[in-house]
Order: sequence, then structure tokens, then C-alpha cells
Amino acid sequence: MLIPTAPDFRSAAFLKQHALWTLSFYEAQSVDPSGGMYHFFLDDGRVYDASRRHLVSATRFVITNAIGFELSGEEKFKQRAVHALRFIETAFYDAQQDGYHWMVQWKEGQSTPIDSMRHMYGLAFIMLAAAKALQIGIAGAQALLEKAFAMAEHRFYDAQAGLYADDATPDWSVSGYRGQNANMHACEALITAFAATGDARYIERAEGLAQHITVRQAALCDGGIWEHYKADWTPDLEYNLHDSSNIFRPWGFQPGHFTEWAKLLCLLDTHSPADWHVPRAKELFDRALAVAWDEAHGGIHYGFGLDGRICDAAKYHWVQAESMAAAAILGLRTGEAKYWDWYERLWQYCWQHFVDHEQGAWFRILTPDNFNLTREKSPAGKVDYHNIGACSDLYWALQQGA
Repeated sequence: MLIPTAPDFRSAAFLKQHALWTLSFYEAQSVDPSGGMYHFFLDDGRVYDASRRHLVSATRFVITNAIGFELSGEEKFKQRAVHALRFIETAFYDAQQDGYHWMVQWKEGQSTPIDSMRHMYGLAFIMLAAAKALQIGIAGAQALLEKAFAMAEHRFYDAQAGLYADDATPDWSVSGYRGQNANMHACEALITAFAATGDARYIERAEGLAQHITVRQAALCDGGIWEHYKADWTPDLEYNLHDSSNIFRPWGFQPGHFTEWAKLLCLLDTHSPADWHVPRAKELFDRALAVAWDEAHGGIHYGFGLDGRICDAAKYHWVQAESMAAAAILGLRTGEAKYWDWYERLWQYCWQHFVDHEQGAWFRILTPDNFNLTREKSPAGKVDYHNIGACSDLYWALQQGA
């Protein structure tokens, strides 16, 4: 593959162009006229599963197309966001139990549940999709945001812990598993909900989630963000012990979540300043890169254990994308050159190895020495949400200078 000359990665014009170029991989062929979007794409853009639909992909298509409209003003992106948002209620909402299916089969305009477990992670992305849709003026978005937030508060919020539980059966029997990941994405969604509405409820809840996960819970694991907890919010160090590559619940510390929290703490601080946000963001970013950066081959490894040793050496696109966003935003917030150095280093690495310059978008996962591991460019959940979002976050941060 011919690698184009690296552009100016700090250029707002480049970030806008790259986000829109990435979106062009999905373009019109992602739209299913019978409802929603296709969710499974090979490296060359071909759909390899036309009927299965995942709640995470469904919501993320709203978000990425809303970003496309914000960046370009092109009506086609808004229309796709409308189409994708409508599908959430059409295909995933279970009116009988007042919840959302996790995965469905969509055929000839009919939705059949495949997995009806209720996930706070899914509600977080419904909130984020609705908030982004509201920001670009889509009718009905505010009602969906309020509905999803009320459901999360009623079904999952643990007032004693100040955090959300994670999952439940279709009839809303909440399990004993607790996780940080759903709370992190809920924090992300609530920050955007506040930006879209000005409703203080959202930013207050986001602040609580951020403090409880990145400070209180982290103190239980030597300052690191542990992924898994028991019902009483004590760390579950054995959960998925032999599955460090799990797509949603891997064992071990996730350096990508350290840096994603660093980004969120900085974004939270722009709306609701607190003296602990940016220092804690720096601690998390610095620790992640100190442990997980691959000096031999570049890039950030997927996971490391309690002893600091790498437990999954693969390279995931989302880890690099969230880390470059965090690096640049920290560079803007602190003025420290080291964060811009990391930003340049991460972009150079991704430009060389993750960006598919020939077929479009980014590869999903690479070996430790940077070979593509799969022909599946975008299975359920990817849709290049993280890298498109990173470009958008940085584009607007550069406009605002913070």
C-alpha cells in the first residue's frame, strides 16, 4: 500500500477532511432503504451480513453522520442521521418491557430480537446519539434523550455508589456485574447532553461518574482504572481472567480507557471546571503511555496486568484514536510540549499502519508488529466512531483553543 506524504496533523482543515474522508467509506452503500444502516463491512466496503443489527452500531451511525453534518453542512449527512435515529426506535425498542434489545435480525422491514439483554452501555450510546441529533436540529431527539436518561436513572442508577449498574435480563433483573466502561460512555453522553440542552442534571451526573471512577474506584487499584467490579463495587480481579481480548469486557487495565478518561476529564472541565480534572487527566495519560507504548513497533498495546506487564499486545484502532485526541487536548489545556509530541507520534503511527489509504477508513485491529488481523473493516460496534470522533473533538478544540 502506497502511504501518502504525512499532512500537517495539527491543521483543523486536515482533521475535517480526514473525518469526512473516513465517512466516505460508508457513504450511501451503508443505508438500508428498508430501515437503518448495514452494520458489517469488509475491508473493501462490501456488506458481509445484511440482516444482523447491533444497538451500538445503530447509535454510532447517528453520531458519525451528525459529525459529518456539523463539519460539512451537507444535508446528506443529516438525512442519514435522521434515518439511523428512527431505526433505534423502530428496530430496537421493546415496548412490552420498556427497554432496548442489544441485537436484532432485520429482514423485510421486520425486527426479530437475537439478544434482548439490557445494557447500560447501550443506553449511554442512545443518549449520545440523541444529544448529537439534537445538536443538529433533528426533530424528536430531545424526547429520546430524556427517555433514555430516565430509563438509565430508573433501571441502572445505584444512588449509594453514585454509578450505574451494567446489565439486566429482558424483564429488568439487574445482574451483580458492575463495570467502569458503561459509566465512562455515560459520562461522555452526559457531557454532550449538557452541551446540547444546558440542563444541569446532565453535567452534575457526568461529574459524579467521573469522580467516582477515576478517583474513588481507581484508589482501590493503585490509581489505575480497573474494568470490572462486584455488586458492592469492590474490584473483581478474576473477571474474564483468561479473556484479555474481549471486545467489551477484557481482563486487565485498558490503556485506551485511561486516555479516553483523560480526554473526557478535559472536556468535562470546559463545562464545569474543577481543580482536579486536568491533573488527574495528566496522570492517567502519562501512566498509560509509560506502560503500554510499544517502543519496538510503535502504537499502544491493548491491555496490561496488575503487575504492569502487557497481557494483550495487539493494536486496536480505538486505543490509538482516543489517545491522540487526549494528547492534543492535554497539549492545548496544559501548554506542555510532551503532549504534542505524543500527538504527532501517534498520528504518524496511525497514518503509516491504521489508515487504509487504498480502500478507505481505518483497519480495526493489528498484530503487535502491525499486520492487519482481519478482513472485517467494520464489524458490529466499529463504524469508525472513535477515529471520526477524535478528529471532530480536535477540530472543535482547535477552534476554541482549549
